Amino acid sequence: MSAVANPGSRPFNLYLGFGVPLLIMAVLLIADPTALDFALEKLAYVPGEGFIGRHSFWLEDILHDRAKQAIILVGVLTIASFIASLVFKRFHPLRRSLGYMVLALTLCTSFVTPLKALTGVHCPWSLTEFGGTEIYTPLLSERAPTEKPGRCWPGGHATAGFAWFALFFVLRDRHPKAARAALIFTLALGTVFSVGRMLQGAHFFSHNLWTALFCWMISLGSYCLVLYRPTVPINEPFQSSTSTVTG
Repeated sequence: MSAVANPGSRPFNLYLGFGVPLLIMAVLLIADPTALDFALEKLAYVPGEGFIGRHSFWLEDILHDRAKQAIILVGVLTIASFIASLVFKRFHPLRRSLGYMVLALTLCTSFVTPLKALTGVHCPWSLTEFGGTEIYTPLLSERAPTEKPGRCWPGGHATAGFAWFALFFVLRDRHPKAARAALIFTLALGTVFSVGRMLQGAHFFSHNLWTALFCWMISLGSYCLVLYRPTVPINEPFQSSTSTVTG
């Protein structure tokens, strides 16, 4: 009796996929990243003048506003494509993949606002260390008294880049080379968006790292829920040889 594999998803170590991000999150919570955050942010700050990118046309109008609009447009097109796959038979084979993309992108772009409101973390440009008026408090500490709670954790604009981890997962089972390219693209885009906002004083490094971790976990979780299909062995019928008896 022999066994063949029922084609499913390409092998993926879910323990590492979930475990590594969770470990990094634990480290960020246990080992306060404040020192690193301030050290990096001071590189973009000029005392008496402010952050070097605060009023940059390229960082604000192009990399922030126009880039966000472009990402929103792509997201809308993804939703429209999913709806089309429900209506037109020729696109039916794409329903699951497009449905996954809509789910992952929606979740990746919707968790930020509630967390910002819940945590009340201030942006670097609001802090006294960088010319502002607010007192800095770490993520898990009680917020210093203020009339205007912050809205800066986790990083918002970074989601426009890191949300596209979903593209990696939607491609990995059938187009591994394209999936690797999508992963590199996502990391690069998220990093560019993150650095741009850091240069403007809008976020600390850890704010954007948290965003990347959340987006990865959401994209992977949605992948497991919608697309991931473990390879299942199928037993072939036993084939016996026929013997001829002669007398």
